[in-house]
Amino acid sequence: METKTTRRRNMAIPDYESLTLSTLKSLAGGAEIHISAVYDFVADELSISSEDREKRYASGSGSKYEHWVRWATTELKMAALIEKPRRGYCRITPEGEIVLANPPPRIDRKFLKKFPDYIEWENKVAARRKARQKEDEELGQKGETSIPADTPEEMVEQAALEIKTALETELLERVHQAPPEFLERLIIELLGKMGYGGGDPKMGSVTGKPGDGGIDGKIKEDALGLDEVYVQAKRYDPQKVVGGGDIRNFVGAIDAEGVNKGVFVTTAKFNQAAESVARNSSKRIILIDGEELTRLMVENGVGVREKTTIEIKRIDEDYFDFEGGS
Repeated sequence: METKTTRRRNMAIPDYESLTLSTLKSLAGGAEIHISAVYDFVADELSISSEDREKRYASGSGSKYEHWVRWATTELKMAALIEKPRRGYCRITPEGEIVLANPPPRIDRKFLKKFPDYIEWENKVAARRKARQKEDEELGQKGETSIPADTPEEMVEQAALEIKTALETELLERVHQAPPEFLERLIIELLGKMGYGGGDPKMGSVTGKPGDGGIDGKIKEDALGLDEVYVQAKRYDPQKVVGGGDIRNFVGAIDAEGVNKGVFVTTAKFNQAAESVARNSSKRIILIDGEELTRLMVENGVGVREKTTIEIKRIDEDYFDFEGGS
């Protein structure tokens, strides 16, 4: 007679979308649940064997099963069905509880497209894909070869783009949840990584305090310290809009210090009035919104670390060039 243990031993890991409903179920009740408990719940409900749970990628970068469960939590989070209140923990949202009250047979991308937050995330990915395609087309016009759609290389690029967009979304949430002074320190570090102060964050300092007049930090423009850039950092709700008044106040603050350059950073967005004030100011003002902030953080390795490197090799034609000499 087949036992549950036997069934488990013969059960292969399903695709990650088959794990998503069970992942949501593991969070029922509203408590904060550690990801390790989610792994155990999903494996038990779907009878995934310990052998399959331990299978790793060929690169040795980690457990396939755990990676798929984590990606299921990412998809659920993008649909606002769960949230990640702190490191390593997940919690179901009221919207997620509503889904569990009348669960579908399967939670896949088609189902998640019913939720506005998920659509917004997909639109971000699509916009970046379109921008990438435009870059490829421009390269093609210059005689360089762009990657045709649907090749394995293209699929790797698209998957990497999707992962990067999800990472940036979670980064913005983490930064917004952090104390205000954290953002000020982050900006000085980021500007240092971007080359300000000769690439040395120690050439900058956090100055923000009550009554600071709108200046939260400053950093030398280059290693010689010939000029200074003043910084203002506003940790606002990502849906909030920063207007022209905030930028005018910042311009006035740096003008009072005799400074000509400033960077205004927010976790929110800027409206057209803010952009107009910055553009038409006699000062050189750079605006960095939440989306641009997290893009720069990922690009410059601030608040993130490398997880996996995929190396794609091709034939070395010179090695097999028998007519070109020895």
